[in-house]
Formats: sequence, C-alpha cells, structure tokens
Amino acid sequence: MGNSVSFTPSVLAASVDPSKDVPKEKPKCKACCACPETKKARDACIMEHGEENCSELIEKHKQCMRDMGFNI
Repeated sequence: MGNSVSFTPSVLAASVDPSKDVPKEKPKCKACCACPETKKARDACIMEHGEENCSELIEKHKQCMRDMGFNI
C-alpha cells in the first residue's frame, strides 16, 4: 500500500537502451557473397602488399559486412 514505487519517465528512459531491444537485421545473403567490391579490393591489396599494409581496405570490408547484417 504505502510501499509502491513509481518511476518518472526520465528514469525509465535512462534505464532502457533501445538498441538492445531491436533485433539486428538478418543477413540477406551468405557471407561469401556479401560486399564483393570491398572484398575484391581487400583481397587484391593483401596479395600485392601484405595484410599489414591494407588495414584501411580491411576495415572498409568489415564495415560493409556489418552494414549487411553480419556480426563481424
């Protein structure tokens, strides 16, 4: 009776993270078929210059994969 707890909207909003409630979009294709442009550029760079010299292209490909719904 006198022990009820009420929350103000600002307290509730601060305690809820909307990004955790929304499920991530499921990838529409297999990983091997996703992001062919960034994959080709990344692979060519690695073959010619070595992985340690292609970090920018590797990161671009990883970001493309994330954007497609893959957990990279």
